[in-house]
Amino acid sequence: MAEFDVDLFVIGGGSGGVRAARIAAGHGAKVIVAEEYRMGGTCVIRGCVPKKLFVIGSHVQQEIEDAAGFGWIIPEVRFDWPTLVRNKDKEIARLEAAYTTNVERSGAQVVKSRAVFEDTHTLRLATGQTVTAKYVLIATGGAPNHGAAIPGIEHVISSDEAFHLPELPKRIVIQGGGYIALEFAGIFAGFGAVVTVIYRGDNILRGFDEDVRKHVRAEMEKQGINILTGCTIDKVDKHGREFITHLSNGSSIACDKVMFAIGRHPNVANLGLEKSGVAINPKNGGIQVDGWSKTSIDNIYAIGDVTHRVNLTPVAIREGHAFADTVFGNRNVAVDHATIPTAVFSLPEVGTVGLTEQEARAQFSQVDIYKAVFRPIKATMSGRDTRVLMKLVVDCISDRVLGCHIVGDSAAEIVQAVAIAVKMKATKADFDATFALHPTAAEELVTMRTPSARHVREAAAE
Repeated sequence: MAEFDVDLFVIGGGSGGVRAARIAAGHGAKVIVAEEYRMGGTCVIRGCVPKKLFVIGSHVQQEIEDAAGFGWIIPEVRFDWPTLVRNKDKEIARLEAAYTTNVERSGAQVVKSRAVFEDTHTLRLATGQTVTAKYVLIATGGAPNHGAAIPGIEHVISSDEAFHLPELPKRIVIQGGGYIALEFAGIFAGFGAVVTVIYRGDNILRGFDEDVRKHVRAEMEKQGINILTGCTIDKVDKHGREFITHLSNGSSIACDKVMFAIGRHPNVANLGLEKSGVAINPKNGGIQVDGWSKTSIDNIYAIGDVTHRVNLTPVAIREGHAFADTVFGNRNVAVDHATIPTAVFSLPEVGTVGLTEQEARAQFSQVDIYKAVFRPIKATMSGRDTRVLMKLVVDCISDRVLGCHIVGDSAAEIVQAVAIAVKMKATKADFDATFALHPTAAEELVTMRTPSARHVREAAAE
């Protein structure tokens, strides 16, 4: 008789948990995946995928406006928000079914239930049934965090609710300055809403390259998005169907919806972690793990947003795959969290990989900056007032390209390819030796010959 019911019990049916389950099953493990809500997790159900669909839809109005410069005469158009939401729901349902099918085809079992720890090897389902597992993987992701409670917090929505609004708000106030806040600012503005972004810091996109932060803000403001920094929302009043947001600077803004996108917290509550002995990282509130995604308990692992390391879907997938290969595939695979490309599907789009200028200057003694800001070819005919930013950060001594930062149309698509070169430690000479693909915006990456800035750090006095 087997010592355990299964070899692996995965808590959470998101991208990371599903990848781990499929790979482990492929290695011959007996696997159960427990998901209390919908298979696919945050990314598929209420994150990356529906967000990108909304982003694509929001760009149509801009395409219509730009078409006139190319000779297109388009009669008055009308946008229907409920149709967008309905069609998005159909696509998400299709993807959810595909996730379930793919897990089951791999040989793993899907259980639609919440699972909590009874001890280090035992999980209890909502039905009361218990399952014992040799290994347990926690992949429960994260959830929106509204921060400290303020008067009227019950009137505030998160990105979760934004995907299911019955109608498009004519005016919306969004608090936050990161990925989610800026992406939804662009979405609502693209569909015709009046958008105000409130952020407590001195500028949006904290942690990104300073040139990127400045460029994105300037371009968003050109699109009519109002960005107020250095303040927060202290109170929200409701008057009929209208809301009044009261800001810390003493001003107030009337709107139809108030959305908070100020961060996410790891889903660690009510999992019975106290019975498992799994430790929480005191610095970030996520589950504490080592370089192999192992928790403080030898047979329990955690991946993805619940660890609060790098909260990106491809990272969770890579961590899940590495875990399964290591534990069930008889080969040790560690995840390298350096040089992770990332994108912000804002208006305009951001794609970035590697070090920012500030990070490079702190780590390397001599840094060259190559930067181009230019009007894209499409704008020369459409008449749109917009600029593209291309930036390379280079170690002057080794000539290695340390970082690439792009703001403009298709920035993420371009950076995905550039990330390969950066990961391979390509040099600026390698970029220079590459033929330009003309006429494109991306050709600037291989035609910038003269540094726009050179930074040499003075040696410390002896």
